Amino acid sequence: MQRTLVVLVVLTLAFAFLGSRGLWDPDEGRYTNVAANMLSSGDWLVPHRTHDVGHWTKPPLTYWAVAASLAVFGMNTWAARIPVALAYLLSTWCVWRIALRLVPERARFAAIAYATMLAPAIASQLVTTDFLLAAWETLAMWAYVELRWGSGRLGWDALLWTAFALAFLTKGPPGLLPLLAIVFVEFAVTPRRRVFHPLGLFVFAALALWWFVVVVTRNPALLHYFLGMEVVDRFATDEFRRNGQWYGWLAVYGPTLVLGALPWTVLWFGWLRGLPAHVRKWRKPEGRANDPVDLLLAAWTFLPLLVFCIARSRLPLYVLPLFAPVALAVAVRSAEIGGPMPWRRLVAWVPLLIGLRLVSATIDSPQDARAWADAIRARVPGAIDQVVFVDDRMRYGLRLHLNADVEDVTLARVPKADGTSINPHYDEDAATELVEDHDDGASVWICKAEAWHDVQRYMAARQHRAQALGAPYRGSIVFRVAPDGAEAAHAGTSP
Repeated sequence: MQRTLVVLVVLTLAFAFLGSRGLWDPDEGRYTNVAANMLSSGDWLVPHRTHDVGHWTKPPLTYWAVAASLAVFGMNTWAARIPVALAYLLSTWCVWRIALRLVPERARFAAIAYATMLAPAIASQLVTTDFLLAAWETLAMWAYVELRWGSGRLGWDALLWTAFALAFLTKGPPGLLPLLAIVFVEFAVTPRRRVFHPLGLFVFAALALWWFVVVVTRNPALLHYFLGMEVVDRFATDEFRRNGQWYGWLAVYGPTLVLGALPWTVLWFGWLRGLPAHVRKWRKPEGRANDPVDLLLAAWTFLPLLVFCIARSRLPLYVLPLFAPVALAVAVRSAEIGGPMPWRRLVAWVPLLIGLRLVSATIDSPQDARAWADAIRARVPGAIDQVVFVDDRMRYGLRLHLNADVEDVTLARVPKADGTSINPHYDEDAATELVEDHDDGASVWICKAEAWHDVQRYMAARQHRAQALGAPYRGSIVFRVAPDGAEAAHAGTSP
């Protein structure tokens, strides 16, 4: 009965109302936009934010997964989120498998605790790299647990490095952070396992590095970008403006871990309260040998967390992979307390989680790309094959909701690309877009309302006319552009 309950709860949380909410920009829209461009262009090697401009901020595995799902299930939000839901299921299954080794009497509870924690339950509905990363890291740690506490066969070592390779192809070096815990435990506890077997390292190199080698060979400037901006700058500088203050780690990760572990936070705190006594025992080799489970969970939680705290780029979902060891610690604490498992807590909590999804689908949010698509359709009758944002925030999610290309241009002059510009701020300048845009009445332009007169003057200086369509929407003007002397297609009313 308990097993059936766990399966039903996890499947419900994975798939209930998965497509009810529109894509939220920027993250969900950006990842889906790149994936849709892969699908339409047929170029699965180079991620593109438009058909002409590459997008290199993340390795391609998330884009591949979303693009494959869109190819199978169609251009809709449900299909875009399927890979994340499957990653959530894989993570939950791996937590259960790890618990069968570390705390077998609470294995099912470990799985349900993980699946119902607030952070994983919310993140399972977001198209980002974070849950795929969490799934691969948890898979790698399951392989390590089997390597140390199970059969110890070479196949587990191969699986461990395969999972880390997939994590590396998902988010780069951060995918290897659980290795800190593995190395720590291997040096702290004897006998040691041959984690760094040559076969495993070969598997990792073959799977994780080939894409980087290919794209860097084609564009050598990418090497400096990957190592400089995406590794050094994210770690050592506040270049990305992501809570880089000295206290940013506490402001971001403290609430994320405390609230994200609900409704099991109290049990986790109970495990944390007992940690100093364990640490005192770990000073001696025999203490570490007799207490490897808590040692592993502490290292798996706090060594990556330390790196996240030191790094200057900090976002809540960076710590999503840490909820696997948190759930296992909750199970360990539950076993220490004894008594029946606290299933009753789920009676109110699971409906609450589902209710949050329904509420999120009704929120009037400026980030909701579906609402933007509806507003554009109301103002623009007929086909739309391209949406051009002029010095305005990009709404990448329109790529899916309108099935139209999305571009980002500026009124300022953009230097011609020379092959060394990686992830330019704008795709091109508006003048270049005018030359390239063979207006067939299917292109829509958007700018901020306060820039509307500047846009009109800019277009007039280039023998084009900008004509607004309907009233402004969320402070932005939706308009068409036509050459002077041509009848403006589908003209609306100027604001």
